[in-house]
Amino acid sequence: MAGRIEAKLAELGITLPLPMQPIANYVPYVVTGNLVIVSGQVPAVDGKVAITGKVGWGVSVDQAKEAARLCFINVLVHLKAACGGDLDRVNRVIRLGGFVASPSEFTQQALVMNGASDLAVAVFGEAGRHARTTIGVPSLPADAAVEVEGMFEIL
Repeated sequence: MAGRIEAKLAELGITLPLPMQPIANYVPYVVTGNLVIVSGQVPAVDGKVAITGKVGWGVSVDQAKEAARLCFINVLVHLKAACGGDLDRVNRVIRLGGFVASPSEFTQQALVMNGASDLAVAVFGEAGRHARTTIGVPSLPADAAVEVEGMFEIL
C-alpha cells in the first residue's frame, strides 16, 4: 500500500522515474544522522536532460520553472532511495539550492526556482516550506538550464 507522500504524488500526476546516474565522481545522496543531502539534479526525463540552454536566451521563465520542477522530481527519486523507499520518513524539507544557467543581465532566478519550491510544498505540505538559495550561473553540466539540490530531515 502506498504511503501518504506516494498518494500525494499520484494525486499530482507524478510518477517518479528511474534515477539518473551521476555524470561525474560523486554520489547522488548522502545520509548522515537524520539528514539526507541530495546532490544537484538536472531536468532529466528518461535519462536525458530535457531542458537545455540559457534562461533568458532561448529558454523562457515558464520553461525554466518546469525545468526546476523536473529537477525536484529527480531529487525526490534519490530522496526515496535514501529513505529505503519510504518517502513518509521525510519530516522536513530543510533547504533547496537552485542554479539557473542565465546571462548576467537575467534577474528572475527566484521565479524559476519557484518551480521546485512550489512542488516541495505541494508534496510535503507545511513540512515542504524550506530555506533556499538561488543563483545564476554561466553554464551547468550537460547544458542543463537548471539544477536543484536539497537537504532533508528524515525520521
